[in-house]
Amino acid sequence: MRVFVTGASGWIGSAVVPGLIDAGHQVVGLARSDASAAALTSAGAQVRRGTLDDLDGLRGAAAASDGVVHLAFKHDIAFSGDFQGAADADRRAVETFGEALAGSDRPLVIASGTIGLAPGREATERDGHGLDPAVAALGGGPQARLATAEITLSLASLGVRSSVVRLPPTCHGDGDHGFLATLVGIARDKGVSGYIGDGANRWPAVHRFDAARLFHLALEKAPAGSTLHAIADEGVPIRDIAEVIGRHLDLPVVSVSPEEASGHFGWLAGFLAADSPASSALTRELLGWQPTHPGLIDDLGKGHYFHNPSASAAI
Repeated sequence: MRVFVTGASGWIGSAVVPGLIDAGHQVVGLARSDASAAALTSAGAQVRRGTLDDLDGLRGAAAASDGVVHLAFKHDIAFSGDFQGAADADRRAVETFGEALAGSDRPLVIASGTIGLAPGREATERDGHGLDPAVAALGGGPQARLATAEITLSLASLGVRSSVVRLPPTCHGDGDHGFLATLVGIARDKGVSGYIGDGANRWPAVHRFDAARLFHLALEKAPAGSTLHAIADEGVPIRDIAEVIGRHLDLPVVSVSPEEASGHFGWLAGFLAADSPASSALTRELLGWQPTHPGLIDDLGKGHYFHNPSASAAI
């Protein structure tokens, strides 16, 4: 297949692209910078220069492909306070792909998330549906991304083999600059490894290579309208994570009260306080996906999150 991939040089995309190429697919990756273009060329992919705002370019690239994997999201503006702007750009891109692929039965696979699906209980692939996308889009935050996922699934009725891969808040691995690396950076800065309240709230997690494998399977095999969960660890208590960080950095492990959480953890506090366990049982049954890489605690215990202090503070 000729596969167009957005976010191809990102954290997940840089694992997806080599896997697709190794499987014999031809990959065309969207690149908005010279550095991204060089990384894609080095990986053996073709380069399409552009951004998520170049809708004509996205439409042309999708029309010329046998399938699309959409991983890009404007995290830079999302974490600078304009999550709605990032979600709007994501929705417009998906709608553009839908127009280009309509009636072709070609696959469109997009990335979404599991946070907020079923607070306080284990979320499954059946949760988060039945929303009115127009109403959900106005909710901002995770609701806006859920709306885009629902739009994607609705494309199945228009002859697109659409599927949504929901990712947990932590897609871990060597080189990660995301939530987990940020938590390590905060512990360094504050001199303590913290968790909120009793730390019993849970994060699901997956290794980036296991997540990449699921995108590959979805592209090749997922039925139209499929919701998939890239979940290996269904729910790791935040206190367990804090204890591993404290042990590696030789720092005390402390509880931070909910009232003090935003001051201690900054923008991460809301995510860190969420109790959002999730299951992937239906996904494993549907596609035969089985995680094979280390779980979150084992991966954190390997020490690579603690080797580069400057990287652990970035996202």
